[in-house]
Amino acid sequence: MQFVYMFSEGNAAMRDVLGGKGANLAEMTQLGFPVPQGFTVSTAACNDYYKENKVISKSIQKEIFEKLARLEAVSNKQFGGTHNPLLVSVRSGARASMPGMMDTVLNLGLTDDVVEVMAQDDARTAFDSYRRLIQMYADVVKEIDKKYFDQELEFVLKETGIDSDHDLDLDALKGLVRRYKVIYEYHANEPFPQDPRVQLMEAIEAVFRSWNNPRAIYYRKMHDIPESWGTAVNIQEMVFGNKGEGCATGVAFSRNPASGEKMLYGEFLFNAQGEDVVAGTHTPLTIDQLEKTMPEAYQEFYDLSQKLEHHYRDMQDMEFTIEKGKLFMLQTRNGKRTAQAAVQIAYDMVEEGIITKQEAINQLDTQILEGLLHPQFDEKALSVADMIAKGLPASPGAASGAIVFDATTALKYFEKGTPCILVRLETSPEDIEGMHVSSGILTSRGGMTSHAAVVARGMGKSCIVGCSEVAVKENKTAIIKGKTYREGDLISIDGSTGFVYEGRIGTQPGLLSDEFKTLLTWADELATVKVYTNADTPKDAAKALEYGARGIGLIRTEHMFFEKNRIRAMREMILSQTTVQREKALEKLLPIQRQDFVDIFSVMKELPVTIRYLDPPLHEFMPTTTQEIEELASIMSMGVSDIKTVIRSLHEYNPMMGHRGCRLAISYPEIAMMQTRAIIEAALEVKKTEGYDVQPEIMIPLVGDVKEFNFLAMRIRELADKIINEHELSLNYRVGTMIELPRACVMADQIAKSVDFISFGTNDLTQMSFGFSRDDAGEFLRDYDRLGIITKDPFASLDTEGVGQLIELAYHKARSIKPDIKIGVCGEHGGDPRSIEFFKKLGFNYVSCSPFRVPIARICVAQTK
Repeated sequence: MQFVYMFSEGNAAMRDVLGGKGANLAEMTQLGFPVPQGFTVSTAACNDYYKENKVISKSIQKEIFEKLARLEAVSNKQFGGTHNPLLVSVRSGARASMPGMMDTVLNLGLTDDVVEVMAQDDARTAFDSYRRLIQMYADVVKEIDKKYFDQELEFVLKETGIDSDHDLDLDALKGLVRRYKVIYEYHANEPFPQDPRVQLMEAIEAVFRSWNNPRAIYYRKMHDIPESWGTAVNIQEMVFGNKGEGCATGVAFSRNPASGEKMLYGEFLFNAQGEDVVAGTHTPLTIDQLEKTMPEAYQEFYDLSQKLEHHYRDMQDMEFTIEKGKLFMLQTRNGKRTAQAAVQIAYDMVEEGIITKQEAINQLDTQILEGLLHPQFDEKALSVADMIAKGLPASPGAASGAIVFDATTALKYFEKGTPCILVRLETSPEDIEGMHVSSGILTSRGGMTSHAAVVARGMGKSCIVGCSEVAVKENKTAIIKGKTYREGDLISIDGSTGFVYEGRIGTQPGLLSDEFKTLLTWADELATVKVYTNADTPKDAAKALEYGARGIGLIRTEHMFFEKNRIRAMREMILSQTTVQREKALEKLLPIQRQDFVDIFSVMKELPVTIRYLDPPLHEFMPTTTQEIEELASIMSMGVSDIKTVIRSLHEYNPMMGHRGCRLAISYPEIAMMQTRAIIEAALEVKKTEGYDVQPEIMIPLVGDVKEFNFLAMRIRELADKIINEHELSLNYRVGTMIELPRACVMADQIAKSVDFISFGTNDLTQMSFGFSRDDAGEFLRDYDRLGIITKDPFASLDTEGVGQLIELAYHKARSIKPDIKIGVCGEHGGDPRSIEFFKKLGFNYVSCSPFRVPIARICVAQTK
């Protein structure tokens, strides 16, 4: 088995083997682009490293050195040689882009002897590169804190009166090398290695180890990247952007990753190395300034960026270095982008004829798209807000919260449910968890391609970078315009404009752009699954229609009874001792419930409306405080003790598995009959007065046996038909069930014989299958996640291995009896992209989700990736 590949041996299709970076370097090599040559140690080698207890096998080492010899021959340089020495970079590259999460070492191969050889040609570059190597190697390979080296650099800058390390002279750089070596030896308990081959193997091992560093693990969980993928390692001949005049290094996107605008968008630094740009430690220049200073290199880079975009059929994120006027491409990948940019880019690329509509839909990251519906600052509140600073608008969105100065504090605020803004000098990969839980990110350093900017865009977080007016101090304070801000002080940031405001600013719902509406129309044309909504009010239904819902998949009728003027009638019904008393109480609820349905049917017109009958146990409707009990006793002319007795009698040790759902309707059929009358009369009224052919779908919950369904369905249909005949109208109604119990899944073929449709209630099905309550499981699920037992919350994303198998069994059993039976899902999983993929593959007719998740679900059901 081959573990190591020259760039010339690979291509873009080998992403699983070479990782994203290695595959794209190989592809650019095949295309004849100016790529410094090198080789890739495969992802399989990484997995072998972990399999062999973190040891790189002798056979893989042999392959590495064979490829190194080929690189020496191709470059006409010698690794560790005293004539024309070869230096290399060692960079990670997983299958999926994980910006900043794993490690990189540049200038590898420099030693005390080699630096002197290089110094004969260019002394400043040689010693600048050597001090960079010592610091990066110490950090990545030996895990020595960078701060020791940064403190030394700050001391030298102050001592020499120079602002930037780019301007240090040769003597200062030589002095830094000496000091860095002392720091290294003190913390590593050994001198800096003088054998380049030792450097190389230790650096490769360090990159393999970084696959399982805490930030990489967190990022993988966040983006659902399997641990089994491993990372590749790319060893590439160094080219130098720090050789003085005619040298630069930068990062650029073929389109604006924040807005999607068609323009070359990026940043660069003169006389620097690539890490200086992405680390955010220096505020770089915009790419248009490169056109003015190095027009030939700029034009070549622009032309290559357009070729790459057309070749990969997506916006590209590229790294480049210019050495003495010659351009080199160091990386290309599909660029991370904001939700707004994703929409604009997909739309524009179809309009430009670069991609098809299906490719445009597939290109959209649904996790990021959710940011489109995030609130924006209220215009009126914004007009009177106190703007205190302005930085670079790196990632759009409105965010307000308490200031925090480190990731650990951000996590504490998140656990308390308090929104926060992470304020940093610059972010580093170690901040990943804090960034994830913060509402927004503000840095005083860095540019639009810095770590903070790239990661925030990938997370859909509001972010401002390079805000130099914010002076972040070591004592966890920030000074803005002379005023000191401390942890907990409230600020607001607008990632679309770069403005920072004092205090909290009110928000308003986000609006869908015309381009996104067009993409949604394309998605509907391509989709085979419809998207319904869960809505309990006309307002919810109208909002879902605005977002393109094709029906209502779940109305929870119990939610209609909790308003003050209704709950009393509901409690009267529960406290009734006889059927007659109960029916009298239900007569008060009937007109209220009927009007609810009239209002919803009027909004939904001729789209299907699925109404779940009363589901929760009755104790949920009863008062809990002494004052409420006394008020109810007075209204009902009952003793307080009598009401307390009824409440105690309704108590169940496990109410979620108790007297609820269809069991309640079987015990008290008059409840189901009242709801049937309300639905049918409302539908007939809307048909008669507004002319709509209303489509009510009555859903009986928690059925575990077909006899339960038949008992209720017979009575429902009998009453419904009687009312319809009395009105001398026709009405197309259906009666179906929710499958929420494992037994119902097993009995789905029998149930299918009696029902008109099936909807899976995956919330209850999940808790019934696992045997734990979704209300209480959060506490121990955190432990399960930490221990790797259950790594995804099964209530957020469907457990396809267990619960999914029950659903698949039920689906096939039902369709074996009725091939055309309507099947959908109405649990929270109906809006989760990963779960939707499962339902889509099975062949569901619809998914139903909350109104604000409808647009994303419409994209999900149309994707074929």
